[in-house]
Amino acid sequence: MDNPHEGHRERLRAQFRESGLDSFNDHTALELLLCYAIPRADVNVLAHRLIETFGSLDGVLSASQDELCKVKGVGERTAALIALAPAIVRKSAISRNLDESDRILNSSEKAGEFVKPYFMGARDEIVYELTLDNKCKLINVRKLAEGEPSCADLSTRRLVENALRDNASAVILAHNHPSGVALPSHSDLSSTEQAAAALKIVGIKLVDHIIVAEEDYVSLARSNVPCLSNQ
Repeated sequence: MDNPHEGHRERLRAQFRESGLDSFNDHTALELLLCYAIPRADVNVLAHRLIETFGSLDGVLSASQDELCKVKGVGERTAALIALAPAIVRKSAISRNLDESDRILNSSEKAGEFVKPYFMGARDEIVYELTLDNKCKLINVRKLAEGEPSCADLSTRRLVENALRDNASAVILAHNHPSGVALPSHSDLSSTEQAAAALKIVGIKLVDHIIVAEEDYVSLARSNVPCLSNQ
């Protein structure tokens, strides 16, 4: 039996081929994506339902697979495809940064721009450790912690072990504020002091701590936090 919705689907695909997503509104862009997860159904209603449930297209793409599966009409396959779309964009942005031959993070601006893709779409607080050589060239990026907002604890032991394993001369910390405000909290300042002190014992400098919130970031080194500026 022919798919009665195939004509509409083909029009969506043709519109995308000719004009890209700029010619789509949010619900038709989501509808096009759903076409590839649900082969035989009218996905227009489901696209509207998803946006109504999560408030916006960004809300849909930021939702977890468990949350998506709670919406009527969304199965595991559909939830996986929706979650995959922003994850691939994030992966691409990170890969683009890592593929650059000159990964010298010798300024707060370079470090801030480098770490932003790691937090794209993150709903929980995540902490990363960047290890550097004596010329501020990136050696490695490791996830130190992940948890609910304001609950990602920093393990100074693991921080130091990673730096020693990489034979690093310096370290940059980076974490996000899912609330969307990049201003450092008392906990951020305290954990920065602890990290700087632990690394100093083994002769390694903590040169910066970057806090990311959406497209914004704050550098604690540039904010003249004493434990960073006085090393």
